[in-house]
Amino acid sequence: MGTARDVITLKGSAAIVSEFLCYAVNSILFQRGIYPSEEFSRVKKYGMTLLICQQENVKAFIETITAQLSNWLEAGNLERAVLVIASISTKEVLERWNFTIETDTDAVHKGVTKEKSDKEIMNDIQAIMRQIASSVTFLPNLEEACTFDLLAYTSVDSKVPPTWGDSDARLIHNPQIVKLRSVDTKVHQVEALVAYKFNEEV
Repeated sequence: MGTARDVITLKGSAAIVSEFLCYAVNSILFQRGIYPSEEFSRVKKYGMTLLICQQENVKAFIETITAQLSNWLEAGNLERAVLVIASISTKEVLERWNFTIETDTDAVHKGVTKEKSDKEIMNDIQAIMRQIASSVTFLPNLEEACTFDLLAYTSVDSKVPPTWGDSDARLIHNPQIVKLRSVDTKVHQVEALVAYKFNEEV
């Protein structure tokens, strides 16, 4: 017996991917020590224990962004979401976590549904969450207090809420890049990588 296939609609896929991005962002904030560990609570998700930041303003910020990302995903307009980690004192960008999104155009324009089992999608997400958890083994220590921001790259015709401002790309000069696993719902494919500032040992 193969795994039963589940029908994946555009709306369903947008919900899966935006929720995954929400958990991924929280996990990165925890692993990279952006907020103290006591600010996070444990939740069971994707068959694993994940951590969610409980600081009210951070929680509200991420929830608002997740809802907006879901809208853009459903419209087929989201091309990339980037979590930027920067030094509070110097504003220098130290890490960029890139989630590049390919959307199946037939799902957007013709309402075509796809088939993939929930279990397979969960396996994709588990694999990438494990990589985020182990990222501390290869990323340089963040020696200073850092803050984060979320950038969304959308297609030209997408509606941008007034609360979102334009940003430059917040790039890192000559970054090291580590490619992570991908998540594929058959409607949206998410390719992840982390680019980080690499200091040569003197």
